[in-house]
Amino acid sequence: MTVETSAGAAGPREKKKMTATEEAWDLAKTVFYAVAIALVLRIIVFQPFNIPSGSMKPNLLIGDFLIVSKPTYGYSRASLVYPLTRLPIEGRIMAHGPERGDIVVFKNRKDGNKDYIKRVIGLPGDEIRMIGGHLHINGVPTVKEFIGNKAAICDGRAAEIPTYRETLPNGVSFVVDECYGDDGGLDDRGPYQVPAGHYFMMGDNRDQSQDSRVLEAVGYVPLDDIVGKAERLFFSVDGAKTEFWEIWKWPFAIRYDRIFDPVK
Repeated sequence: MTVETSAGAAGPREKKKMTATEEAWDLAKTVFYAVAIALVLRIIVFQPFNIPSGSMKPNLLIGDFLIVSKPTYGYSRASLVYPLTRLPIEGRIMAHGPERGDIVVFKNRKDGNKDYIKRVIGLPGDEIRMIGGHLHINGVPTVKEFIGNKAAICDGRAAEIPTYRETLPNGVSFVVDECYGDDGGLDDRGPYQVPAGHYFMMGDNRDQSQDSRVLEAVGYVPLDDIVGKAERLFFSVDGAKTEFWEIWKWPFAIRYDRIFDPVK
């Protein structure tokens, strides 16, 4: 059966064409919403961070890009974005301190509030001491097993250095590099008594890390200065092969085997 429509029946409405001004305004709103959402996510959920130095070798390399989770430890002034990090805000909401062995990003007040990334070694109330290159926590030496020697660059020179597997009292285990064996400048330090509300940080590249062992440069890190927990790599490029902006060289410089690796 054929259904006829009268000539006066309304057909589908044509969409009104936007003027150039309306199109520009619509684009501006879209960009604004996208930026606002990205900013909120960066403040509340995560923050990208790149590794600028070798202080966390062999576990984190120069040219690694990772995601830092902010909800893990709650929120403080350090969780905000610059210049909001300069606000006179004290305290932390939804606070939860890091666990021994976590890799965290924090603001170093003694170095212009720069972002540092280190491993949590000492908790509030702990006594930390380095004796002959061996880490002691509350008077007990950690388990430190020799793995072998490897080629590395130490202070710009090629060297064969020892590597060890270190295990903390809570079972967290990781590999450390020792550029100068047990004779480095930071291999006999302490004892350090970690104050309440503070944490003791160390780099995994033990002889090439400025960390809590250097009180005048880093020292004990307040919980309020912790940005978040390093969770996972999302990109990695070998800076020895290319600069980050040399996109055409990426296929030969990207460390494909590290992308999406968890940080541990």
